[in-house]
Amino acid sequence: MKNSIKAVEITSFGGPENMQLVDKPVPVPGPGQVRVRLAAIGVNLIDTYHRTGLYPLNLPSGLGVEGAGEVEAVGAGVDLPLGTRVALTLALGAYAEAIVLPATALIPLPVSIGFEQAAAVLLKGMTVDYLFNDTFPLKGGETVLFHAAAGGVGLIACQWARHMNVNLIGTASTDKKCALAESHGAKKCVLSGAQNLAETLKPLAPDGGFPVVYDSVGKDTYHLGLEVLAPLGTFASFGNASGAIEAVSPQDLAANGSLNFTRPTLATYMGIPGWMQQSSAKVLQLVEDGVLSVEINQRYGLEEVQRVHEDLEARATTGCSIITP
Repeated sequence: MKNSIKAVEITSFGGPENMQLVDKPVPVPGPGQVRVRLAAIGVNLIDTYHRTGLYPLNLPSGLGVEGAGEVEAVGAGVDLPLGTRVALTLALGAYAEAIVLPATALIPLPVSIGFEQAAAVLLKGMTVDYLFNDTFPLKGGETVLFHAAAGGVGLIACQWARHMNVNLIGTASTDKKCALAESHGAKKCVLSGAQNLAETLKPLAPDGGFPVVYDSVGKDTYHLGLEVLAPLGTFASFGNASGAIEAVSPQDLAANGSLNFTRPTLATYMGIPGWMQQSSAKVLQLVEDGVLSVEINQRYGLEEVQRVHEDLEARATTGCSIITP
């Protein structure tokens, strides 16, 4: 076995060019830890937030938070057979050939779920889980607005909404992306760059407006969301693809109908004892049952990591992207 691994590292915040592929010693698991040899690495917008410093890290740092592979080595106190198939999510440093992390952070993979499927679906699926079942719980029959409906999270949300009998109205940047969202379960998808988008969306909402807007776009769609929400509606902000929302004004929330604004994160929910295990099992079961299909539409090598981020930030991708170490 080689005594080094390839891994992506940043020493300063900035653009995609700041990511470098470096050789590092093979990490050794300590007590309670395991080393996973990664077969597939997931790509998520949070990776770009870490790279730019929007979500600050201690530097130098690895990047990437999601992957799947096999247990390759275990530390003291870990009773886990080598070769066990596992996935990991919110594990910083996943842009690498191997990673060490606590055994308690592992998600067991059923034989029916491939490494690429797991690396592509878990973080995004668990995000939809908390949005639909915790942040603003849906019962079925609601009509909701979901921005970026053709992205990795968006396509899973479209399918999950259809499964729950929820009418999901989506937005996307091109006709092709809108058609993709609708083919995955969106009731209707409209172009995000349309003039007077609010006036296009209002007739698609229930009387008075949408009860909830699920928004991962951020700055560019914040005021639009306030305009199309029903009185007492909820703005669920879970991303910043266009940049962070600069300010949330209590007066704006009041003026638009006593609105609720919340900024949930997957990390917070994963901090609840037992939540990660329950949510990941739910997502994987929906994949096994055929409710969720995992659309892996872009594949890259680890050496192409700069292009991965360029494509992601240019909104040139649909569905999920995968890096193969």
